[in-house]
Amino acid sequence: MATSTVENYLKAILHLAEDEAATISVGSIAKNLTVTPGTVSAMMKHLSDEKLVDYVPRRSVALTAKGKRQALQVVRRHRLIETFLVQVMGLDWAEVHEEAEVLEHVVSGRLLARMDEMLGYPRYDPHGDPIPNENGEYADPGDLQPLAEVTSGRFRLLRVDDSDSDLLDWLQSHQLLPGREYEIISRDSIAGVMEILVPKNRSHIQIGEKAASRILVEPVL
Repeated sequence: MATSTVENYLKAILHLAEDEAATISVGSIAKNLTVTPGTVSAMMKHLSDEKLVDYVPRRSVALTAKGKRQALQVVRRHRLIETFLVQVMGLDWAEVHEEAEVLEHVVSGRLLARMDEMLGYPRYDPHGDPIPNENGEYADPGDLQPLAEVTSGRFRLLRVDDSDSDLLDWLQSHQLLPGREYEIISRDSIAGVMEILVPKNRSHIQIGEKAASRILVEPVL
């Protein structure tokens, strides 16, 4: 069984690989995990020996098929645990990321399967991230784009960055939640601010481009 350290590396590489335009390097992994490049290099050699990554020193890192399967299982555990903590335990969605970071390494397969059954086999976690099934397959999120890139019109909020509890608290307080539809009322490209209509309570809120860049949406035609 992989150690929690190995699982964290595999998950980090998987997330970095979501940006198809980027080359995964020792430096990018070190930045993601807040460790030194030397530490990453040593781990890459170990993961390469275990056939979990294809590692070309000073050039690139990529998950092997075996490594990707293991990484997706970690992601599955993390997102199911987050969903369980919110829907069953009643924790706030801004609290569960750090808890899941710990629990994802210790929950047994049997317990995870029971959690999945109790939740009704969810396809998405509370933050809108797709949950891989036991085979590492998950729902295609479609053509999503950062809210910061949307210029006007209605949109459906689908995913938010779950690593920043302050952002999650702010989104929840303004009723900006996955699965709901909103409308851009105005946009000031110079100031980097947009005004959004929240249909549920007809309120108008302002959001800056930095926060909007961490929210993924799809246009509503």
